[in-house]
Amino acid sequence: MSEDNVKIRLLFVDEGSYQHEEIEVARTNLEGYDRLIDFLREEPAVLRTVYLDLERLCSAHLVSG
Repeated sequence: MSEDNVKIRLLFVDEGSYQHEEIEVARTNLEGYDRLIDFLREEPAVLRTVYLDLERLCSAHLVSG
């Protein structure tokens, strides 16, 4: 992981089973948002590279940074 990137751990739930995924995003993109969920739903850099099923998203948190 680059110094300019942070990891975000996502937890998805589907019919009782849970699945963790980690994504890496640029730290500078994250700085403009107060809430992580807003960043995931609105940031063009995330929307271009990652499909997030927000119906199944249970939690999201920074792993580092």
